[in-house]
Amino acid sequence: MREVTAILVAVLTCVGVAHAAESADCAVASPLVHADYPLPRVAAALDRERRLTIAVVGAGSSTLGGAGGAALAYPARLEAVLAQRWPDIATRVVVGVRPGRTGAEMAETFGKILTDEKPTLVVWQSGTVDAIKDVDPEDYRLTLDEGVEQLQAGGADVVLMNMQYSPRTESMIAINAYADGMRMVSQQREVPLLDRFAIMKQWSELGVFDFFVATRKLEPAARIHDCIAQLLADLVRDGVKLSRAQQKANK
Repeated sequence: MREVTAILVAVLTCVGVAHAAESADCAVASPLVHADYPLPRVAAALDRERRLTIAVVGAGSSTLGGAGGAALAYPARLEAVLAQRWPDIATRVVVGVRPGRTGAEMAETFGKILTDEKPTLVVWQSGTVDAIKDVDPEDYRLTLDEGVEQLQAGGADVVLMNMQYSPRTESMIAINAYADGMRMVSQQREVPLLDRFAIMKQWSELGVFDFFVATRKLEPAARIHDCIAQLLADLVRDGVKLSRAQQKANK
């Protein structure tokens, strides 16, 4: 199965450039976004039910402050982007976001989310708070592993998303161990990972976005969130394509 998946990923990588994020600024990071693993529950929901419920679980970096900030943050923008790309699909994105939560505190809410919202896909964004609070990296990895297992057992596909990049805090917060733990869980559980840290760092290094300004002004921060939403939509789309390709290959 993994050999088949690897072949299909290579095929999708070759054709994916034509379907990159709409904005040129966003598309700069498109080579860093790839669905290494399929999203079979999402594909089934699109094909059979014609509806898709996504739950975004995260901390403060999943939100934007100020008037209208919620509508400009990446969860709301993800709903809008997917509704535009799949107009015949009833798409709904629900948000389980609260600043200052560790991955373990987020995982405590999964049972209620699965029961109340019945999501087809859960986007789990974490890592920054765990690094700030100096949670043991191995405990963090185990939390992710057990959380993904719970979500999948509850009927949801999972996309993991790591922390934001910030030139101010990169040297102050030891994030590598947490990013490595998430990458390991992604590989072991075979769930896609949106490497938000690498994406944002590339934008910073290439001068696409000024992250010193983005932390103080809503408009550039909203542009960044919109790009994250577009790239996340790319990842979901490619995970669906990979799932459908696997189904055909297995027939």
